[in-house]
Amino acid sequence: MKQYDYIIVGSGLFGSIFAYEATQRGKRCLVIEKRNHVGGNIYCEKKDDINIHQYGAHIFHTQNKDIWSYMNRFSEFNNYINSPIANFNGEIFNLPFNMNTFNKMWGIITPQQAQKVINEQRKEIECDPHNLEEQAISLVGRDIYQKLIKGYTEKQWGRPCTELPAFIIKRIPVRYTYDNNYFNDRYQGIPINGYNVIIDKLLSGIDVHLDTNFLNAKDYWTALGNKVIYTGMIDAFFEFQYGKLEYRTLRFETQKFDTSDFQGVAVMNFTDSATPYTRIIEHKHFEFGSQPITYVTKEYPCEWSESQEPYYPINDEKNMHLLRRYQELALQQGTVIFGGRLAEYKYYDMDKTVESALLAVAKEFS
Repeated sequence: MKQYDYIIVGSGLFGSIFAYEATQRGKRCLVIEKRNHVGGNIYCEKKDDINIHQYGAHIFHTQNKDIWSYMNRFSEFNNYINSPIANFNGEIFNLPFNMNTFNKMWGIITPQQAQKVINEQRKEIECDPHNLEEQAISLVGRDIYQKLIKGYTEKQWGRPCTELPAFIIKRIPVRYTYDNNYFNDRYQGIPINGYNVIIDKLLSGIDVHLDTNFLNAKDYWTALGNKVIYTGMIDAFFEFQYGKLEYRTLRFETQKFDTSDFQGVAVMNFTDSATPYTRIIEHKHFEFGSQPITYVTKEYPCEWSESQEPYYPINDEKNMHLLRRYQELALQQGTVIFGGRLAEYKYYDMDKTVESALLAVAKEFS
């Protein structure tokens, strides 16, 4: 008789929700986590009463009332509204692109004036866009592209916009209102006291092994359970037999400052090419902190290697072809369920991760 019903690899949102829901149904679960903490990329480290988002800013937002209600079962959320700022060589612009942005860019006041400028600049691209630069200009014009898209995007992907495929920017949100709320989603906020509260409740009473790489002893751990829920890299599960999927990753530098406010906003994007990082996060603003000190994190995009955490899948033709080959192998694994951003090689917002986990639960226990 197996010791567990489910061996769950990874303690991020997907794995933790599946573990919780399975346990609620009377199943025995073991969570295997290679890091020294649970929570995956939403883990927060508390310092001086400030929750520091260790792996980049995580702002929960969704249009799905059921998902919002589900998350609020584990923590009350505050009313934080994401209103990031773009810094181009010291010039400050509001994001997303809205009337405040256009007023600063061109000195115009009305939506009609903004539409006229943008539509005139869009005419520069007369044929179907061949790359990201042409795609961006065809959507919002050269001025916005040059100041607010080009430098940030080239840092993010590590190559010129003229060498990036057009499909990366399928659309660019443009608002002809003076509204700085970055997300269109109805529900938005940060869990009070941080994301760790949610993960700790999800995993309460469940066996967890930290500092444990499932793939180093895959047969041993698999033998302990009836099924495996795998949320790690899909190509790594199959020992990279067809080759490695590619990612971009991030390097973080966090500093403490003896000031109550470093930049006046939680998220400031640096859209020029000269600044080596893409953004600075000031964590206390996510929870309206009034501490006399502050912590800020600079995010540096870089090429991914196996020793680093993979963040952004490179969904070009080569990688998608490789992914399909691994997905065919995954379908042959009768006792393994693959889920989450790494197992699906897909960038997920948090609400979509929750939704995907609950769908996997529903399918498993239907």
